Amino acid sequence: MFDSIANKFTQLFSSLAGKKKLTEENISDAVRKVRLALLDADVNYSVASQFVRRVKEKAL
Repeated sequence: MFDSIANKFTQLFSSLAGKKKLTEENISDAVRKVRLALLDADVNYSVASQFVRRVKEKAL
C-alpha cells in the first residue's frame, strides 16, 4: 500500500519538475492526482479532501 502511494507521488513530482512554470492548471491537475492517490490508498475521504484543499490554498 505504501509503495503504491509512494510511486504515485514520485511520478507526480517528476511530472511537475519537468514544467518550466507552475500554472493554476498544473497545480489543479496535480492536486487531483494527489486526491486520487490518497483515496486509492484508502485514506478517509474527508481527510484526503481537507489535505488537498490546504495544499492547493498554499500552492496558489
